[in-house]
Amino acid sequence: MYLGIDLGTSGVKLVLLDSNHHVVATADAPLEVSRPQSLWSEQNPQDWWRAVEQAVAQLRSAAPAAWLAVRAIGLSGQMHGAVVLDAAQRVLRPAILWNDGRAFAECAELEAIEPRSREITGNLAMAGFTAPKLLWLRKHEPEVFAQARKVLLPKDWLRLQLTGEAVSDMSDASGTLWLDVAARRWSGAMLEACGLSLEHMPRLVEGSAPTGVLRSALALAWGLRPEVVVAGGGGDNAASAVGMGAARAGQGFVSLGTSGVVFLAGDAFRPAPEQAVHAFAHALPGRWHQMSVMLSAASALAWAKRLTGSNTEAELVAHASQLSSAQRARAPLFLPYLSGERTPHNNPQASGVLAGLRQEHGPADIGYAVMEGVAFGLKDGLMAMQRDAATGELALVGGGARSDAWAQLLASALGCVLRRADGAHAAAAVGAARLAWLADEGSESDVCTAAVGGRVFAPDAGEAAILQPRYRRFRSLYPALAPHFDEVPA
Repeated sequence: MYLGIDLGTSGVKLVLLDSNHHVVATADAPLEVSRPQSLWSEQNPQDWWRAVEQAVAQLRSAAPAAWLAVRAIGLSGQMHGAVVLDAAQRVLRPAILWNDGRAFAECAELEAIEPRSREITGNLAMAGFTAPKLLWLRKHEPEVFAQARKVLLPKDWLRLQLTGEAVSDMSDASGTLWLDVAARRWSGAMLEACGLSLEHMPRLVEGSAPTGVLRSALALAWGLRPEVVVAGGGGDNAASAVGMGAARAGQGFVSLGTSGVVFLAGDAFRPAPEQAVHAFAHALPGRWHQMSVMLSAASALAWAKRLTGSNTEAELVAHASQLSSAQRARAPLFLPYLSGERTPHNNPQASGVLAGLRQEHGPADIGYAVMEGVAFGLKDGLMAMQRDAATGELALVGGGARSDAWAQLLASALGCVLRRADGAHAAAAVGAARLAWLADEGSESDVCTAAVGGRVFAPDAGEAAILQPRYRRFRSLYPALAPHFDEVPA
């Protein structure tokens, strides 16, 4: 039995996976995001640990026999977050998250200090990445920066609580801008550009490698056998790929989580920083991947629910699904940049926009516009990866993937077949559990099987005909409005 722990932005998810690929039990615990200033996004790491313990209690109660059989633990987590520790491993300030945009000025500063930044990392410097956050701390919170002795990513801070070891994996480390991604090792030049050294970094391993064992006191408290192995794990998207079996070149998925992602696995490092495409190491040895990322996906629908006064996102989607083809063609257009944007615009100051509102528009029209705008943002990402349409079938993962209507809209917008496999909403946690299985001497051929079953969504020609002219109008809005985004007061 293998335990997968996925530290997301809106909550922690745990799964128990058996050696027949059956998810025996799941548990969730919610998290809140603090936004003390414009562009800021933070969480308290202690809240992550409380959520883990809450979810552990649920699993122990729901599946006591399976819980006792846990052999190894894998970790997945939100990427890019900066957890800054002092010499006693105390957290010095709230963690600065992946969707925090405060360090946009430091991105240009970093690339000026180290002109080889894109060559070394394969990526643009973006405000959400970890390295610009530390430059921001050095400038704006020098007393915190002076005390910093270790910088960990969110899931790796959880590992520290589990094992006492400061370790990260290649996929998560790729999103720091401190990794030489092609060589799969820390870059001294990129660390020096931020006033840091190798001593500030955790040890690096592959995601399928053991990193230590569960602390004996914690194993006793949780009722687990001693010497439970903890695997390297992966960043949330690389872990989701492992969970869906996207291990070989050309395999991939679309994620409708808090953020939106198009992920394609590869057998070589293929950077495309000029398109704001992420090129990262995979959580599996000898593999890399390309990824387009939009910062607001399912979270945009949650925003629309609040805006329209709907009781739930599902209720809003149900109303939007009742619109006729003619009503959809006349719906407003939505730019989904509520937290800025990465691919393809790399603009933390980009704003959400509803364009074309009329007196006749109501909650259903706005709900549809948001679902469509997120689909168009993902299509932008696919095109940034130099593909007009995806080839073959892609898995569909994330909480938003539970909506049939949104899944169908997305398939028609992207022009590809999407398979929502059973348990796809927990793909990252399943991937973490699979990485634990590999660390427990499992073989990749047995563990990293492709997702099967579930529902398949194929592009609908009639829906695509409505979407094509609307996508052209959507594409025209950003360049027209971009000069005005930075005029909005912070």
